[in-house]
Amino acid sequence: MPVVDPATPGGLLLVLAVLLPFIGMMLGFVLGGRRAQQVAWATIALGIVLVAAIAHRLWVSGDALVYLLGGWAPPLGVSLRADGLAVCMMVAVMVVVVGIGVYANGDFGTPAGVREKRSALTFWLLLLAVWGSLNLVFVSGDVFTLYVALELLTFAGVPLVSLDGRGETLQAALRYLLYALVGSMFYLLGGFLLYGAYGTLDIALLAQRIGAEPVAWIAAASMTVGLLAKTALFPLHLWLPPAHAGAPAAASALLSALVIKGAWFLVVRLWVDVFAGVITLPSAQLLAALGASAILVGNVVALRQARLKLLIAYSTVAQIGYLFLMFPLAAGLDAAQLDSSFAVTGGLLQAISHATAKAAMFMAAGLIYTTLGHDRVADLRGAGRALPMTMTAFALAGASLIGLPPSGGFLAKWMLLSAAIATAQWWWVVVMLVGGLLTSAYVFMVMVRAMAPAALGWVPKARVPGYQQGAVLALALCSFLLGAVALLPVDVAQIGRTGLLAMGVR
Repeated sequence: MPVVDPATPGGLLLVLAVLLPFIGMMLGFVLGGRRAQQVAWATIALGIVLVAAIAHRLWVSGDALVYLLGGWAPPLGVSLRADGLAVCMMVAVMVVVVGIGVYANGDFGTPAGVREKRSALTFWLLLLAVWGSLNLVFVSGDVFTLYVALELLTFAGVPLVSLDGRGETLQAALRYLLYALVGSMFYLLGGFLLYGAYGTLDIALLAQRIGAEPVAWIAAASMTVGLLAKTALFPLHLWLPPAHAGAPAAASALLSALVIKGAWFLVVRLWVDVFAGVITLPSAQLLAALGASAILVGNVVALRQARLKLLIAYSTVAQIGYLFLMFPLAAGLDAAQLDSSFAVTGGLLQAISHATAKAAMFMAAGLIYTTLGHDRVADLRGAGRALPMTMTAFALAGASLIGLPPSGGFLAKWMLLSAAIATAQWWWVVVMLVGGLLTSAYVFMVMVRAMAPAALGWVPKARVPGYQQGAVLALALCSFLLGAVALLPVDVAQIGRTGLLAMGVR
């Protein structure tokens, strides 16, 4: 008889974490107008309490939270499961959603007496949809539910690209949709193969039954390729820069910080939990080679951009690459019979650090555009004096991307570097060091030009609200101070992972 987790106390909180954003979205749609914004904030406030309760329950219990839908255990039923990795991502997403929501009050708020705009209603509904879809990604316990969550995330993310309805943004959204649908097709094909071969799609049961055989290799390859297209990993990144080019700053922050993390998290679930006994070290090296290419190519192309927003977009292409360096490092630690959780935690910290930093950078770029009337990198002078808080936030976020202490980026890269040295994979050390130097070059370039004095008599095109600058600075500080998690007495990300190991799940 298969071994499954029973439903645990607090498991019902996982259902609420998924349903709450979608309930808020539907209520906002029905009420419409400025009430959608009010509903969104009420939902976010409840979500903060809910996510805090989930994190507290995980910490107190010291084990994963599990809920069996309808009381039916897999393979007949569907389970929701939240371990340390999932809860850490849920907390990070909640922080970023709050920061983006505060910022969006300036761009998509509808004050009393002002005619409501369709884009404002759409944005608040999509913000809730992205949040709910990501929560479902993090707690799903089977491959098909993960597919449903991924599709919900896609159809929430695509409209964010074309909120203004212009032709070029619609074209970018359609390109994004094409990549996403092709990626979904490959993922679903892999799911069909797994079900046909092993008779279940439950992650825990698959990990017990799956073996190193052709059908498993084909399924792993198909699902991975599909997810890489959605993650925008080089060379499947061609949809991402155009998507950011015309999207509002808050929408770009959502796409870069959160939406692409959903597909990456699925790769982690599959490679670490489902295909742990199937994936070989050479295949992990190949995946990381794509990540290394993204780091080098993305950073070089970012240095050549004339617009600040496109510079940050190509920086995202580069930073995505770091997320895939963890796979050969974890595999190498396993091969050396060392604890691979060190590399997995490093990848998780990199994802969280990037989410907070990149959200701050895109929103900072939006404020710079509003103030200067453009975002030309060659002519940013005066931005430092007009927006001191915003430029401070940009510098802090950039420091985290570079990997300067005590930032979250530093801690993540230090853990990955340590794993590379411990497994004698010195080439990844070189890639990370070169990537850090290239990142520092364009961050330094932007800061130098922004801090240059403005022309005599220059005045800002518009004044931006202080709370928008505060939201940008708060997210940048979250990324910069994330390195303090090294002081925690336990590895939160690994809570509940031992239960998987006992069932044969790596």
